[in-house]
Amino acid sequence: MRVLLVEDEEFLAEMVAEGLRRDAVAVDVAHDGRAAMDKLRFGAYDVLILDRDLPRLHGDEVCRRVVQQRLLTRILMLTAAGDVRDRVAGLGLGADDYLSKPFAYDELLARVLALGRRAQPALPPVLERAGLVLDTARRQVSRDGRYLPLSRKEFAVLETLLRADGAVVSGEDLIEQVWGEDTSYRTNAVRVTLSKLRAKLGDPPVIETVPGSGYRLGDGL
Repeated sequence: MRVLLVEDEEFLAEMVAEGLRRDAVAVDVAHDGRAAMDKLRFGAYDVLILDRDLPRLHGDEVCRRVVQQRLLTRILMLTAAGDVRDRVAGLGLGADDYLSKPFAYDELLARVLALGRRAQPALPPVLERAGLVLDTARRQVSRDGRYLPLSRKEFAVLETLLRADGAVVSGEDLIEQVWGEDTSYRTNAVRVTLSKLRAKLGDPPVIETVPGSGYRLGDGL
């Protein structure tokens, strides 16, 4: 899942972004409305976490433009205002959900994950291939009935490959979907994570490297 977080309070933005990344959500960050529109113009996001009171371009206008452009991005509106009229106004602009500040991180995460599921093409909650069973709701994975204790990043990489249904996923796409724009993760994160994931999945090998293209899930034969 890929998320765009738009928040002008930089400390809050960084704290939320780091939390989401720990929970294997790829996050890009913008601190004003115009920067948000630039990122939305060139990137595909499952969820937009949008502060309402933004500099340069108000959050209401960002929301309005996203809806007008018929982007598939789901919108979670954030605001310090807790008045019912403000919530109704935000939802009336086309936001999918609304969360007042201050908020609990666990609630934010739950709402983001729920919106992310709505943004993606409908797929069964349990993904299966080559003896692998990945339960997206319970965040559990097994192979041939054996439970696999995966890290959040390993789970996210495997889910991305399973959703591709045998198609090749490039290293760049994995970075975009699992790590986001944080450059500290770009060097060898994919290689290291895949190496650990392959070891946990065991034999016969199921993750195939396609030279010059990326990775895919085979049939494990």
